[in-house]
Amino acid sequence: MALSREQVAMRVAQELQDGYYVNLGIGIPTLVANYVPDHIEVMLQSENGLLGMGQYPTKAELDADMINAGKETVTAAKGAAIFNSADSFAMIRGGHVDLTVLGAFEVDQNGSIASWMIPKKLIKGMGGAMDLVAGAKNIIVTMTHASKHGDSKLLESCSLPLTGVNCVKKIVTDLAVLEVRDGAFHLLERAPGVSVDEIISKTAGKLLVDGEIPEMVF
Repeated sequence: MALSREQVAMRVAQELQDGYYVNLGIGIPTLVANYVPDHIEVMLQSENGLLGMGQYPTKAELDADMINAGKETVTAAKGAAIFNSADSFAMIRGGHVDLTVLGAFEVDQNGSIASWMIPKKLIKGMGGAMDLVAGAKNIIVTMTHASKHGDSKLLESCSLPLTGVNCVKKIVTDLAVLEVRDGAFHLLERAPGVSVDEIISKTAGKLLVDGEIPEMVF
């Protein structure tokens, strides 16, 4: 079975390390805040100017003025800091973000990513994605493995306008965990109940499978 959005976020949360400064993009990445392991401390950064983002608020905690970059209400963790977006982007561009987690329309086998626009479709703007993929030390992408029409999103070369070139290190899809290196996707894990053959059939780019591929563990 393909993973739910929450399960994808849970798997990404396993990539967090103690002391990390992490930016979470709009969509599935924001859910990662709910699954940070109890034994580590990370500081979650939102590019609109919040360092120390907490979990989504309960009804009692809800504050309409406390929002993330996706305009969703959030909470502030202990030790959080609030600042203007110029300082936020100085942090990003200065290389002070250890990990960025963001969604994408396409990723290719060289780690290039297309995430900000589809031609002829209305967009609000590119946001901070280009700064994030250029400035963060590590990039993890969350996405569905294929489109709703069954077309692969893991390609030999991206067809949409690029957000960043040769920058993505790892991808967590609803079917698999893959690492990008040496011009290929390397299959690391598969979703419970998903076969390697299904992943191969839905990956258009070069995919390397080495030995037995374990199922993800949550």
